[in-house]
Formats: sequence, C-alpha cells, structure tokens
Amino acid sequence: MTGIVICNGSITDYEYYKRYFDDVQLIVCADGGALHAIKMGVKPHILVGDLDSLRNEVLKWFENTEVEIVHFPVEKDMTDSELAINIAADRGCTYIKIIGGFGSRLDHSLANIFLLKKLLDKGIKASIINENNEITLIKDKITLQKREGYNVSLIPISEKAEGVTLKGFYYPLQEATIEMGSTWGISNEFVDETAEVTIKSGLMLVILSRK
Repeated sequence: MTGIVICNGSITDYEYYKRYFDDVQLIVCADGGALHAIKMGVKPHILVGDLDSLRNEVLKWFENTEVEIVHFPVEKDMTDSELAINIAADRGCTYIKIIGGFGSRLDHSLANIFLLKKLLDKGIKASIINENNEITLIKDKITLQKREGYNVSLIPISEKAEGVTLKGFYYPLQEATIEMGSTWGISNEFVDETAEVTIKSGLMLVILSRK
C-alpha cells in the first residue's frame, strides 16, 4: 500500500503535487499539513498531531467530514511528522511519500531526512518530495526513470558506502567506495531512459534535484 504524509513545511506550487496522489491508498496529515491538504483539494484519511497549528473552525471542518483525528498533547517526545509517518507505517504502507517535509526550520528538515532511516529499517521505502527535489534513502539498489532537467546526487550518511555501481549515468561507477563527507557523488546526469544505483554496504541518500 502506498501512502502520503503531508507535513507542515513549505509548499508553494500545489498543482505540482497532485500527480503524486494518483496511486495512493492512505493520506495522513501531520497537524498543519491539513491546511496544505485543503489548498490541494485533498481529503485526508487521518489527521494526527497536537493540532496547535489549526484554528478551531478548520479542526471542526475535519471533524464534520469524518476524517479520523488522532490527537496528541503539545508536550510529547516526537514531532507531528514522525507521529504521522508512524501511523502510515502502522496502517500497512510499504511506500510512503512525504510532502511538506522541508521548510524554514533546518532542524525539522534534517530530522525528517533521518526518519527515512527509521522507515528503511522497517522495510518501508520512503521519499521526501518538494517542487525541486526528491530524496530516497537506500541500502541496496534503486532504479530511476530519466527526468529531463534533473541531476542525481549521492550522499552517504553512513561512514562509507561500498560497492557503489552506477549505470545509465554520465559519470558511471563500478564497485566504488564513497565516504561520508565526500562530494564525489554530487550532480550526475541521466544518459539512459532508466538508470540504476547499487550499493553493497552502507546507507546512501539518492537525490533528484531540478537543475
């Protein structure tokens, strides 16, 4: 099952995201992400969080439309984004798209990136998506379809990523080792319609970025 988690980060081009809802069976809003859902014309299945970002009339609208509301106290040990992602995972999602995951709060943005590791440990694929980037964490292999106007960058978040092999890119690699802190994997380009990134050990962020 594929799910979308709508967080309370920055979203400006609401039309851009509508394509990502086509194959989705579960929509979860993290607190103020509900406002983004309204602007996109999307009705979520679940609204979760401390709900401190929502006015009473907005909250009542969701209550009247029979959206499941999972209310947490303001003082808690997880962000609203993590709570929403946990619910999507617990409800059976095997792939989770996270939108609104980046914003002006760098701490929240970084925390959301590292939530990809938590999901990967559960065997759940996840991507953080905004208008300019799509980020996925891998520990083995990913196949990418060519996107015109996009670069692909690789950033290890483990001490090193070993056995890195790239096929279908302008800069191919074969069984390479990329260490954390290296910029070796930044700004590659598609040359084939389908490209593959494979690693044998470690953790690697695969980032599609609009040029």
